[in-house]
Amino acid sequence: MNLRSLAWPLLIVVLLALLAVPFFPQWVYSVFVMKTLCFVLFACAFNLLLGHTGILSFGHAAFFGSGAYVTGHLVKVYGVPTELGILAGGLAAALLGAVIGALAIRRSGIYLAMITLAMSQLVYFFFLQAPFTGAEDGLQRIPRGTFLGIFDLNNDTTLYYVVLGIVGAGLWLVWRTVNSPFGNVMRAIREHEPRAISMGYPVARYKVLVFSLSAGLSGIAGALKAIIFQLAALYDVHWHTSGDVILMTLLGGMNTVFGPAVGAAIVSSLNHFLDPFGAWVTVIIGLVFMACVLLFRQGVVGQLALLIQRKSPPPSSSTAARTNPTTEQHATLKE
Repeated sequence: MNLRSLAWPLLIVVLLALLAVPFFPQWVYSVFVMKTLCFVLFACAFNLLLGHTGILSFGHAAFFGSGAYVTGHLVKVYGVPTELGILAGGLAAALLGAVIGALAIRRSGIYLAMITLAMSQLVYFFFLQAPFTGAEDGLQRIPRGTFLGIFDLNNDTTLYYVVLGIVGAGLWLVWRTVNSPFGNVMRAIREHEPRAISMGYPVARYKVLVFSLSAGLSGIAGALKAIIFQLAALYDVHWHTSGDVILMTLLGGMNTVFGPAVGAAIVSSLNHFLDPFGAWVTVIIGLVFMACVLLFRQGVVGQLALLIQRKSPPPSSSTAARTNPTTEQHATLKE
């Protein structure tokens, strides 16, 4: 038994469970699941930077919130179709990611992270002062409209399946990016950037591309959240949201593809079910995070993967010989 053999059955079970959510409203609130799916996409998009490229961004809420505000404003004021509004929110966030990324990658480490935080605060104050955002009240009463002119998004069930489809497409794009030659270059930059430069890769260009892709997917996640709740709020672009997505990624496992999705589900569930405790929710989440850091150094998914690999039986001698043909060659030379 290995991790790859378990991945597909587990994926099918999760997909079937998600498809069945609207049929069991007495057990699961579909709007809560939609919110969690938005943060799942947000966390996996952020992990393209942190886990696979080794770039820590303290300002990813700027892209999440920008997608929400752009989509909400276009749909509400200009009557843009919902699907085009979501796409515009993602494109605006990607463009903002390219600008911030081009500025931030001039430095590295904590200096890069501080630049992203500073730029994120500029974006926050822009949306605080801009006349169309509603300031502290937020951009309210965003119409859901229809999707592709056919599906009425005012129906929660229809909206749920549309959100599930868009998030699924976004997660597939994350998976495809990681398991591609582009993903190999990302990991090369993470492991040893000077060596990647010496091999002839335009590292700066790759970093800006990763920033843009991560920001664009984050903007789509924010746009979906704005459509679901019909609200784009300042909290979406606040630095607390950037901290939340970092927590989700570390909790789930930043060296995995979908580990951040598990972290997002855990944090969202804690925030939802522990809401009656008020301000103590932050303390409880902090304790859970401390426990996971101490017990699961690789994150929840990363640690489970290590346990499965340790329990899997070692390859047989014949299998080893097939996977390593030099073994038979050495035996022949000895004879």
